[in-house]
Amino acid sequence: MRALRVHELGEPKDVLRLEERPVPEPGPGQVVVRVLATAVNFPDALLCRGLYQEKPPLPFTPGVELCGEVVALGEGVTTVAEGDRVIGSPVLPLGSFAEYAPMDIGRVFPAPEALTDAEAAALFIGYQTGWFALHRRAALREGETVLVHAAAGGVGSAAVQLAKAAGARVIGVVGGEAKAEYARRLGADIVVDRHVEDFVTVVKEATDGRGADVVYDPVGGESYTRSTKCIAFEGRILVIGFASGTIPTPGLNHALVKNYSLLGLHWGLYNKRNPALVARCHEELTSLADRGLIKPAVSEVLSLEELPDGVQRLADGSTVGRLVATPHADR
Repeated sequence: MRALRVHELGEPKDVLRLEERPVPEPGPGQVVVRVLATAVNFPDALLCRGLYQEKPPLPFTPGVELCGEVVALGEGVTTVAEGDRVIGSPVLPLGSFAEYAPMDIGRVFPAPEALTDAEAAALFIGYQTGWFALHRRAALREGETVLVHAAAGGVGSAAVQLAKAAGARVIGVVGGEAKAEYARRLGADIVVDRHVEDFVTVVKEATDGRGADVVYDPVGGESYTRSTKCIAFEGRILVIGFASGTIPTPGLNHALVKNYSLLGLHWGLYNKRNPALVARCHEELTSLADRGLIKPAVSEVLSLEELPDGVQRLADGSTVGRLVATPHADR
C-alpha cells in the first residue's frame, strides 16, 4: 500500500514522504480498514512538527480521522463485519494518510448513511468536539448567542452548525472575505471579518450591550483576550485550543468581577474516561446528519500526492472549509 510517512520532524510539505508499505494486520481488539477518505486536521500539522501531545515514534504516518471499509478483523472483534463502512480514529503511528489503517474497535463507529465518504471522514473529531463543548460543558440553551472564532475552520465550522441546530444565534469570526462567505453558507447569522472589523464592537451591537452567552475559542491569544471584553453576565468561554500559537494567561479577577466561566475541553480524554458518552454523541450526530441539520462542508478533495501541500496550507491558515484526501481515487 501507499502511505505518507514522517522520518524527521518539520513542516508538513517538507517531511511528508509517499512510500510503499505493507498493509497492516489487525491486533486483538482491532480492525483494519481500507481508507475511503481521510480528513485533514490541525493536529496532523502538529504531529509533523513534533508539537502534538501525542508523539508517535519516527517514522510514522499522520492522519487522525477517517471513513473506511472494514477489510480485516482482529481477535475478539464481534461488533463490526468485513464490508462495514465506518468512521473514527486510526491507531498511531499508522495513521490514515495511507491506503489502509488499523483502528481500535472502541474508536470505530458506523458511518452515517446520509453522508458521503468525504463528508463522513470529517464528522468525527470536529463535531464530537463541538457537541461536547457546547452541550456537555457549556450547557447551551436555545436562543443564546454563540461567538465562534475561526468559524471557517475545521472545529469552528462544526460549532457553527451545531449551535444553529440547537437553536442558538451564531456570530462567526473569520479572516478574509472567502472565509466570511463560507461561514455564511454554514448558517452563521452574523459574520465578522477580523481583518476589517472589531468583533467586540459587533457582538455588543448585536446583543444590545449584553455580550455573547458562549464563546467557542480554538484560537487563543488575542482572540481569547478580546473575547473577555464581550462575554455576557454568566457567560461561558470554551477553551478549545491555541491555533494562534499563543496560550493566554487569563486574569481570574476579571472572571470574578464579570461573573463568567472558563471551561476547558480535552475531548480525547472522554475516550478514556467516558467512552459511552462518545458513543451517545455519535448517535446524536448521526441523527442530526440524517435530518440534514449538520453536514461537513468539504471544500477540497485531494490525492495522497497533494496531501502534504494541503496539510501545509491548513497549518498556515490559508484553507477554507474541510480538506479531505481519498487515497485510492488515483489508483
